[in-house]
Formats: sequence, structure tokens, C-alpha cells
Amino acid sequence: MDAFGCALLPAFCTLCGSPLPQLSSVPICDACWIEFPVLSGPSCACCGDTLAAPALSSGPPVGISSAVHCRTCRLVPPPFVRAVAFGLYQDRMKAAIHALKYDRLLPAARPLGRMLAEAIAQLAAEAPAEMLVIPVPLHRSKYAQRGFNQARSLAAHALGFLRKTHPEWRLTLAPSTLMRLRATESQAGLTFRQRRLNVRGAFTVSDPSAVVSKHILVIDDIFTTGATARAAAQALVRAGAASVWVATLARARRVSNTGGFAVAYDETEDNPGLPPHERRPVRGDPGLPGNAPGATLQGASVFSSHGQPSF
Repeated sequence: MDAFGCALLPAFCTLCGSPLPQLSSVPICDACWIEFPVLSGPSCACCGDTLAAPALSSGPPVGISSAVHCRTCRLVPPPFVRAVAFGLYQDRMKAAIHALKYDRLLPAARPLGRMLAEAIAQLAAEAPAEMLVIPVPLHRSKYAQRGFNQARSLAAHALGFLRKTHPEWRLTLAPSTLMRLRATESQAGLTFRQRRLNVRGAFTVSDPSAVVSKHILVIDDIFTTGATARAAAQALVRAGAASVWVATLARARRVSNTGGFAVAYDETEDNPGLPPHERRPVRGDPGLPGNAPGATLQGASVFSSHGQPSF
């Protein structure tokens, strides 16, 4: 029946354009599903960012832990305990997330939710046995435009899978707990400091008594610099949450600035008091050796962005 239907009404993969062997509510071929880029290699024990060789030999600050942390988490420890993600925000993963969010391919939330569940499962051994699961909210204007919150859809499907694989883990979806107070501008093209300022004070807790002494798992689709994750976690901690953890479907990879559209990720903007030998050259910072006003951005970290709303 499916083959006959496809012969009459040919269906093609949303991601690669190849013909599909059968009709499906999620028009993504099997070959594309296995090509999703998975995170691998050494990563920060806190935010999950990829670690370069120098970072592996540098110790964390006093009070964080003996685990290896990235430069940013050492300089500005985030208000969340740990962030995990399933894969990289590129190639098939990026195309699938865009299809869900912008092309309204809502059935894709289920298989993508399974991937998110695998990411969340990384926390099972260390996270609390009972947690509130809070999707990052959209502002009401964005929700009215899109018609759904992709983070909530992903979270709901992920919890469905986790109830089967981790039945002892008490994870309760609480989608109305966190509120976005204002419509923030797109994070794409902003520096790390600009991103943090963009979402500062953007979130509040609708009922603080609901999160007091509770452990929270924040869910979103993409983690880039972590500015949104920090802002959301900060609002929850201030409301009395015992701890905050973060899980996303994908995260941007830190890449060198070799051209193209990328988001500068510069810790010195948020830490102007760093001694010169700890600071990285940044465009227009005459206070650093060999860096005159107008110099190119070298040595600073950047994230591939390509227009996504960053977490």
C-alpha cells in the first residue's frame, strides 16, 4: 500500500530530496537519520563545550570541582550544574531543527525527542531522582507567530521515551513555570556579552513556590554560547530552585575564525579585569599586545551560528 501510494504521489526526503520508499508523516529518509552529527571527544564537565588540548591540562578554579572545565566556565561559573546535548547543530541536525521550527514539520518532534532523551539520559547517574522539566518559553508574540513551542514539544516526547527507559526517574513536565517577560532580539550575530545582555532579565518564574527547593531540568533545542541557559537558570535559582540542569537537542561547535558568518565568543568582554596574559586578542582592544584599533579578531573563540535563535 505504501509503495503503491508513493508511486501515485511521490514523496521525497525533506533533508536530502531522495525519494522515500513509503509514505510517512515524517518525510526524512533513513539515510539522513543516521547522518546526524553526534557529539564526541573531550568536553567541558559543566557546559559541554568542546575542549581543546590546552584546556585539558588547565585546572578548574577553587570551588568548582576537580573535573575539567572550559575557559568560560572557569572564569564565569554558570548557575546551572551541567549542560548536555545529543549532537552538533550542523548538517542534517540543523536542517531537521529548521524543518520542525520554520516549516512546521511537527511530527519530526517525536524522533528528535528520542535523541533529546538520549542526551538527558547522560544525567541519570548524577542528577536528582526527582526533577521538574521546564522548556525554555517563547514570548507570547513569538508563540502567536509560530503557533507552538518547539522546546515544549521536544521535552514532551523525550519524557515519553524516558518513562520507558528510566521508569524510576521522576521527571515532571512543568511548561508554564518559566515565563519570558519580553521579546528579545535574535541572538544571531551578537557577541557573547551582547547575547548575555540581550536575555538578561528576560525570564521570570510564574509561581516561585513551585520551584522552591526543587531540582530543575531546563530544555531547549539549541545551545550556542549558553547565554539563554544562564539567564533561565539564574531566574530559577533566584526563585529558590535547589539546582538547575540543562539539556538540548543540539549545540553549536566552537570553531576558529576563518571567515564566514560566525558569532564571536569573547570572555574578555565580560571579564575586563583579566590580566593581559590571560586575555585573548579582540578586535579594537589596544590594551593587548600586538592589537591596534581595527585589528582583526584572532584567537577569540567563535561559534557557527547561521541565523539560529541561540540558547
